[in-house]
Amino acid sequence: MTGTPAPFTADDYRSRMERAAHAAGDAGLAGLLVAPGPDLVWLTGYAPPAVTERLTLLVLAPGRDPVLVVPTLEAPDAAKAPGAPALTLRDWTDGKDPYATAAALLDRRGRFGVSDNAWALHLLGLQKALPGSSYASLTEALPMLRAVKDAAELELMAAAGAAADATFEEIRKVRFAGRRESEVGADLAGLLRRFGHSQVDFTIVASGPNGANPHHEVGDRVIEHGDMVVLDFGGLKDGYGSDTSRTVHVGEPTDEERRIHDLVREAQEAGFRAVRPGVPCQEVDRAARKVIADAGYGAYFIHRTGHGIGVTTHEPPYMIEGEEQPLVPGMCFSVEPGVYLPGRFGVRIEDIVTVTEDGGRRLNDTTRELVIVD
Repeated sequence: MTGTPAPFTADDYRSRMERAAHAAGDAGLAGLLVAPGPDLVWLTGYAPPAVTERLTLLVLAPGRDPVLVVPTLEAPDAAKAPGAPALTLRDWTDGKDPYATAAALLDRRGRFGVSDNAWALHLLGLQKALPGSSYASLTEALPMLRAVKDAAELELMAAAGAAADATFEEIRKVRFAGRRESEVGADLAGLLRRFGHSQVDFTIVASGPNGANPHHEVGDRVIEHGDMVVLDFGGLKDGYGSDTSRTVHVGEPTDEERRIHDLVREAQEAGFRAVRPGVPCQEVDRAARKVIADAGYGAYFIHRTGHGIGVTTHEPPYMIEGEEQPLVPGMCFSVEPGVYLPGRFGVRIEDIVTVTEDGGRRLNDTTRELVIVD
């Protein structure tokens, strides 16, 4: 699909860590505590070789150099991370108290943002070492930390979207009728990998009445002539996410099926056209939802209109009523309205959209018309 992207440099990671520490200070936090997971990879480029009970923790605080606390046996791997030149490694050996090592770096009465996937074991250990400290989830304290992508990240997002588009163009050529959902799902996974994905997060193939369940997992149902089939698939390519949905029909659809598909397409277009800097996230949801509600199907649109995407396929911001966070250039999120008729069929159309200086840009460009498959 595309050439190998240029890797992020130590300066890129240094900038991210400085920005995160500054944001923590602005939020009234004494610092951030980042455990292994997407946040640690985004901030440092380091993913521990295995998930273990041993404490690994990035400590970020305003005005202080970043420190990564790691087990001694994993320190050589951490030192090879692309962001390692921008931080200090502080290792601890088995038999020593890792929480004492981490606590020495922290304000004893500080309030810290903690990455959402930190182990309870480790957080409780820190609380015991620092009984005057307090904590907030990183998503709650700094929900927009990873939301705004820079130019290099946007290129990776666009490449992931193009790979998902290429996957759809190929899957529409395969035979659907007479095959199990799981077989088509396997085709989708193989195509995503063929077009450069290192990780496949989901391949939803929801045929006929299964399409009325937005998160139906592929099953053994045999796809039949006359079925609507919701396809929703994505994963990570070069560390950044794809996620797209299209609804196809096996053979010629009925007038009602075409009408519902056209309605969802109109709603998706309305949601996309609502995207521009300064607009609250909820307005994207309202714009898409109004089209469906005005047509009398509001009760059958049963999920939010969108979610953020980046180094994970679901992250803030969320396009949902009550979310007043303004859109900012560089944000990336899905716009994916749907209509789900229980026991009958469902329709969903989804693109990843990024906010530009004067509107929005789709990162998925396959047809949104109803595609007929065999």
